[in-house]
Amino acid sequence: MRMDLMSGYKGVVGLLVGNENSSNEDRYVERLLDRISNGKLPDDRRNAIAELQGVVLENEAFQLAFGAMGFPIMLSVLKEERDDVEMVRGALETLVSALTPINHAKGSSNEVQPALMNTDLLSREADCISLLLSLLEEDDFYVRYYTLQILTALLTNSPQRLQEAILTIPRGITRLMDMLMDREVIRNEALLLLTHLTREAEEIQKIVVFEGAFEKIFSIIREEGNSDGGVVVQDCLELLNNLLRSNASNQVLLRETVGLDSLVLILKLRGSSFTFNQQKTINLLSALETIKLLLKGGSESDPGKDMNKQANKTTLVQKKVLEHLLILGVESQWVPVAIRCAAMQCIGDLIVGDSKNRNLLAGKVLGEEPQVEPALNSILRILLRTSNMQEFIAADYILKSFCEKNADGQSMLASTLIPQPYSTNHAFLEEDVSMSFGSMLLQGLTLGENGDLEISCRAASVLSHILKDHLQCKEKLLQVLQIDIEAAPMQSLGAPEPLMHRMVKYLAIASSMKSQVGKFSTSENSYVQAIILKLLITWLADCPSAVQCFLDARPHLTYLLELVSNLSETVCIRGFAAVVLGECVIYNKSTESGKDAFAIVDAISQKIGLSSYFLKFDEMQKSSIFVSVKSSLTYQSFTRSSTSSMVDIEDVDDNDLSEKKNLDHPILSSILDSNFVNLVKSLEADIREQIVEVFSRPKMKVAVVPAELEQRSGESDAEYIKRLKSFVEKQCSEIQDLVLRNATLAEDLAKTGSTLQPEQKGSGGSDRIQIETLRRDLQEASQRLEKLKEERAKVESEAIHYRNLAGKTEADLRSLSDAYNSLEQANLQLENEVKALKREGHSTFPDVEAIKSEAREEAQKESEAELNDLLVCLGQEQSKVDKLSARLLELGEDVDKLLEGIGDEAGAAGDEDDEDDE
Repeated sequence: MRMDLMSGYKGVVGLLVGNENSSNEDRYVERLLDRISNGKLPDDRRNAIAELQGVVLENEAFQLAFGAMGFPIMLSVLKEERDDVEMVRGALETLVSALTPINHAKGSSNEVQPALMNTDLLSREADCISLLLSLLEEDDFYVRYYTLQILTALLTNSPQRLQEAILTIPRGITRLMDMLMDREVIRNEALLLLTHLTREAEEIQKIVVFEGAFEKIFSIIREEGNSDGGVVVQDCLELLNNLLRSNASNQVLLRETVGLDSLVLILKLRGSSFTFNQQKTINLLSALETIKLLLKGGSESDPGKDMNKQANKTTLVQKKVLEHLLILGVESQWVPVAIRCAAMQCIGDLIVGDSKNRNLLAGKVLGEEPQVEPALNSILRILLRTSNMQEFIAADYILKSFCEKNADGQSMLASTLIPQPYSTNHAFLEEDVSMSFGSMLLQGLTLGENGDLEISCRAASVLSHILKDHLQCKEKLLQVLQIDIEAAPMQSLGAPEPLMHRMVKYLAIASSMKSQVGKFSTSENSYVQAIILKLLITWLADCPSAVQCFLDARPHLTYLLELVSNLSETVCIRGFAAVVLGECVIYNKSTESGKDAFAIVDAISQKIGLSSYFLKFDEMQKSSIFVSVKSSLTYQSFTRSSTSSMVDIEDVDDNDLSEKKNLDHPILSSILDSNFVNLVKSLEADIREQIVEVFSRPKMKVAVVPAELEQRSGESDAEYIKRLKSFVEKQCSEIQDLVLRNATLAEDLAKTGSTLQPEQKGSGGSDRIQIETLRRDLQEASQRLEKLKEERAKVESEAIHYRNLAGKTEADLRSLSDAYNSLEQANLQLENEVKALKREGHSTFPDVEAIKSEAREEAQKESEAELNDLLVCLGQEQSKVDKLSARLLELGEDVDKLLEGIGDEAGAAGDEDDEDDE
């Protein structure tokens, strides 16, 4: 195994600096190691260690070479040379150099990291951890200091292996805890080591606590100056948080042994300048995280979590933690915004579900005479005025925690909702502390008239907390009338309108602003719309009066129908609008034509379609906003490694919110808590069932009065017949409307392919909705199946065609192959016969070709002789003919006429001779 690792490391050296150089470095390190292990003179060995430490510290190639072969020799020095302090110190310093990354220019992620590889190799050495822990008992300062540095490096890169090793070593953690009482430099290094060691290691956390960690931690914090201290205070608080996180038993020990006074004291601001640097900000954030962990009470699986949480709350309130949190989060606006947000989140955790703490907060007043105002008013002012999104979320969390399951508190806040004269509409921006909570909230709501929809939607979020699950508050708010701000100076022109109508108007304005460049981005617009829709959902829930008020303005229904079907809106907005429409059905008690539940369902069916409408709920439930909703707020844990990324801590993700391209604004995952999501889910089931029930009963119950069927006294027959005709026409119209509605239901629900019994049709509304969904899925699947069948048939026909062509071609090829084979066989047979004849011809037959040649020569000679003789005869005959022709001319005869038939007769005679010859 050792040889494999050494060869692997040498190979890495070769990859890093080249084969030739790597061999040079390997040989150089090997010579130094040989001097250290085999040298006779102590000074020479010390010099070799010093030289080795120098080259390993400055060159990655030497780090790799040392890692490949040097660790066993260094550990041997630590074991056998304990009396030679200088040599032990040099060996430890060399190990530190081998484990320390060299800060060159940042390269690619694929580059070799020698320090990381050496850390892994050293952690695998047998008895390495126990040897290092034993060195902590040495008297030499540098021996202990370098040993702690080595352990920290090992723990940073191989935490689990080191945690397991330390647990198996007797008094291992005790030795580390003793280092907290050592000199300052060693104490700080031991503190950093324990911080890494206690992360996600419950057994080690318990041992550290029993070794007196709490007392030592707060002692160091006090020595360093509490929140004004440096990074050591941050390390102490990080160690403290590691010990308390999800560990109820350690929280009990802290509360019952050391107490929480020292923790609360860290939150106390000192001095007159109240200056905040980055380190002080991080220290306070770490202390607020400790408060948060105590208010959580422990892990979710711990059965004693709730009891421990309540005990922690009680103790913290007794220690005046609420006053310190109000100073940090609400009263002191010069405190960095990150601290204000964390403090307000702690206030929300402190009061949620605790009536005593809620009443305590409600009774708090902030400021100095005469400028004093209730703490809740100050929190609302921050919520409406802040330009920081995270601060708005934190302030909203306090008010939500105050109103949750607190009917008396909601009624108290609702009682202050009294409109103020127009002249003070902007007073809360001018620090008018005399304004009540409700007046400030209402005036924040009305600022949407001036285009400031962000403040209006923030106020709407607070209003939804006041109205949640409180029927009296909902009905009271229906009586609040608002006058149009633009018409307010001319009271005769300003018609008051219900507050609910004002909110719907702002919702429509937010939708229209999407098309205006520079006003709102899509995500910001959805953030305003979603919060206003959340208010409407909360207000209409279980409140028929609110539904009636909403439907009093006919454009409201038309706008909602358009919003649900508007594909340019986000899934969340369309889903919320669908929920509002559904509430207008299930909580509708109206009998007025055009406003009753039947009219709403008819409008949904005609404008959207039931299938499409129900699909909006499914899309909303699957959206990222609903999936990512948290039951409570969480905030960042600050560690030593994360401080470098906190230079812009003031911004707290403001820039990130504007840069994200999500369809829904990221703030919605914080504003839409789990309780609201559960409300929407329960409303969805009721809406589905109620809509089906609307189709299963008549639109209106017509009470047939027998007197109407009888002729009235003094009524003429014509008038009586006309009245009966009108009555019958009315009933026919009603029946026709019912038939059309049932036909629509049949189209949407009855095409499931299955038959339902009449009693089944009237009993299960939810079953019908499920059947409709299944029917839609089945229809889509059938369409896809038909397409696949058509494609399959086309492919099969083409396959058959090509198969036939292939068969024909194969038959042709086969016939050609057979003919070729036959010719080959015949040719071969003839060649064999010729060869056989040739072989036999030399012994039994003469040379046929030679005989033919001789015969041909003889025949040619004979024919030439005969031809010569014939030419001589012809010459003689020609001379005779010439003489006779001359004589005939002398005698006066026509020679040509005499010679005309001679050639023909001769030719005919030649032919007869030829026939005779044949």
